[in-house]
Amino acid sequence: MTKALFPGSFDPITNGHVDIIERAGNLFDEIIIGVAINTSKTGMFTLAEREALVQASIASQTNVSVVAITGLTAAYAQAHEVDTIIRGLRNAQDYSYEEPIAQMNATLSGVETIFMPAKPQNMMLSSSMIKEVAKAGGDISNFVPTPVAEAMQQKLRR
Repeated sequence: MTKALFPGSFDPITNGHVDIIERAGNLFDEIIIGVAINTSKTGMFTLAEREALVQASIASQTNVSVVAITGLTAAYAQAHEVDTIIRGLRNAQDYSYEEPIAQMNATLSGVETIFMPAKPQNMMLSSSMIKEVAKAGGDISNFVPTPVAEAMQQKLRR
């Protein structure tokens, strides 16, 4: 049985993330979505809120589970006998950012990373951009799952 980990801050999860999860679900027996804290980013949602939004966004996926990860991704992967880490790539800048992290994770845990390219319609999606569009009053409903769009509208009304 093959087990893969798709880690990220998912603040918020986008349709691009969901596409990677669905495609990875066809390649691996089990996918763990690891919702983590990115200390270099300012979050809109708490860890618990993000975990719940990811769960709601992938509810139809039978071989996918969602967990909160605190600490190193490599340590989690090793402790939970993960075979592969999955990362989505939108462009060359993503690769430049992700490649050294993949090397560090492999060095720390022995777990290899597979990069999955974004589909063309998702290449411009980033959680940061989605937040900016939403804060400016733009319609994000085509870019995120419905539970996320609703949660963002509620959060921004406060």
